[in-house]
Amino acid sequence: MITEAIIREELKAKEPEIYYVEEGKLLSPAAREYLHQRRIKIGTKEEKEMLGQKSQNPVKEEEKATVPEQKVQIPKYTDYETGAFYLEKPEHMTQLSGNVLVAKNHPRIYFRGKLDSLQALVILSQAMLAEDQGSRKIIEDLNDIKRVLMEIMRCDVLDIKFENHSVIGLDHEQLRARSHDPQKFFNIKQMMMPDYTMGKTYAILNHLRTAIRETEVAGTTAFLEGAKCTRSDIIEELNRLSSAIHIMMCMYLAGLYK
Repeated sequence: MITEAIIREELKAKEPEIYYVEEGKLLSPAAREYLHQRRIKIGTKEEKEMLGQKSQNPVKEEEKATVPEQKVQIPKYTDYETGAFYLEKPEHMTQLSGNVLVAKNHPRIYFRGKLDSLQALVILSQAMLAEDQGSRKIIEDLNDIKRVLMEIMRCDVLDIKFENHSVIGLDHEQLRARSHDPQKFFNIKQMMMPDYTMGKTYAILNHLRTAIRETEVAGTTAFLEGAKCTRSDIIEELNRLSSAIHIMMCMYLAGLYK
């Protein structure tokens, strides 16, 4: 396995157009992403040898006229896992970022699907609360939850750092304090088990809380490489969203959403 650290050391003072991988060796996902960021193509050792043979045996001038001109086909896509090139996108694959493809069941794509489903659930919850003449403040707070989810999706697709300083009007320290001590802030016992008698709104919020937890698990699966999480910024924010929904549940029981 060729890791990102190996490639960084090998290409410390080089800017090759193509990085050739020897037979029997594989690039780690982090190494492949590093090459992609530096816009270095990935090729095989066999391709390198073929190019070398062509340069050593150039076609003679008198033979050029007899050699039919071949149309060069430029690959449109690259396989994230293997480095293979594709002229067209296979049906079982989708774009991870740019022209880089992965299978549609890749953990990163599964995570994006969970994010998409979670956004849809937030919108459905808002519609249900609006029909029942629910609190406008709850609907507005759910709008903020949706905003954060959309930003997480954008940062994942564009491979940029996620930065957010508040959720439902609370910064990170305020979220932590209220989530860990609801008795102090809302006079509500911590980790009250949900029950249907608490009402439809409370049940909706609890459903959202569990969906966020499931999305966080999918994200951890997608971004964990060995013992290292490559997108701890996204996982931390999903954890904060779970805390935000827990706080909304406490606020509802405390009568602060009337």
